[in-house]
Amino acid sequence: MALGFQFELLQTDDRTAARLGTLTTPHGRVSTPVFMPVGTVGTVKGLSVDQVWSTGAGLILGNTYHLALRPGSERVEKLGGLHQFMGWDGPILTDSGGFQIFSLAARTKITERGAVFHSHIDGRKLELTPEESIAIQERLGSDIAMVLDHVIALPAKHEDVVIAMERSTRWAARCLEASKRPQQAMFAIVQGGLDLELRQASARGLTALPFDGFAVGGLSVGEPPVEMYRVIEGTTPHLPADKPRYLMGVGTPIDLLEGIARGVDMFDCVMPTRNGRNAMAFTWTGSVKMRNAKYAEDPEPLDPNCPCLACRHSKAYLRHLFIANEMLGPTLLTHHNLTFYQQLMAEARKQIRLGSFATWLETMRPILTSRAAQSEASPDATTRPSTDESSTVANDDN
Repeated sequence: MALGFQFELLQTDDRTAARLGTLTTPHGRVSTPVFMPVGTVGTVKGLSVDQVWSTGAGLILGNTYHLALRPGSERVEKLGGLHQFMGWDGPILTDSGGFQIFSLAARTKITERGAVFHSHIDGRKLELTPEESIAIQERLGSDIAMVLDHVIALPAKHEDVVIAMERSTRWAARCLEASKRPQQAMFAIVQGGLDLELRQASARGLTALPFDGFAVGGLSVGEPPVEMYRVIEGTTPHLPADKPRYLMGVGTPIDLLEGIARGVDMFDCVMPTRNGRNAMAFTWTGSVKMRNAKYAEDPEPLDPNCPCLACRHSKAYLRHLFIANEMLGPTLLTHHNLTFYQQLMAEARKQIRLGSFATWLETMRPILTSRAAQSEASPDATTRPSTDESSTVANDDN
């Protein structure tokens, strides 16, 4: 176990696999289930650090690939590490760069040694190995480092899924061996596509090693939600109950609740920030497209009970900002969406504590999966960007 890192499981729901816990790191403690805003290049896009704090966030995510390209991990280390560099005093988890390798597939060649690719910024030829991924994350000084994994698009040929899963396990072991920073926790990533036997084999191989936590990766890359839920449900029981479980890159509000019901403790996704910049707001009654003409003279806020910056204004004003292409619009809706996600997590924790999570989830499902909510969220509400080289993930998107 990394120095200063601890996970305490406080309660498990009687009717689901939902868990209430506390995650302690060298930079503070957070309650789980927890949602991590994505701060790919050392910033949650469009918000100041103080604004991110005010949403209720306690743990954020940075990205190894993007920060290694600019400003460079050596420079961040020289300036005091990622916490000091960006002015964030809370815990930080850094992704390994595995998903960026996947998203830049046309530029990437993967071998057993690692991945060779060309920078999406200037075309430079670069190599990312498990050892270098960990070295970068140690220079960044994050509280939690992720192992480098081999991500593939789904659906995929069985033999390709096997190759990626087995390689991810070997790379995970190399990451562990390369670790030199005792106060930095390391999480392994379970792979195996949509095949439960492969997922469970991956979990067996990884849980035999002394990792501090475990992630379920390689989902939300093209498979339908029902398949994603099936894989989560078939994977989490094979992970240690006394260590945190992280579902990577997911997702919509209902995805988060369904993941919690299946035993997941940690989440991240670009959706609340990206959709906020694209004039889409999440609310307790479904999603709202602020460019819709029906809000042009609507004097009401998105949510009168929401403490965010956006809800101090009317829907009419928010719509006006987007129609006028004012920078304030994306900032306000990003703040609102992240506040909503944190409120959703807080309510989930409350319901688990009260023993009523299953009943609450049943009431939330029709609201968050309604036809109206889904149509409002489309097309901006993609949990994972496309694999096209011009995709937003290759352009430092949050």
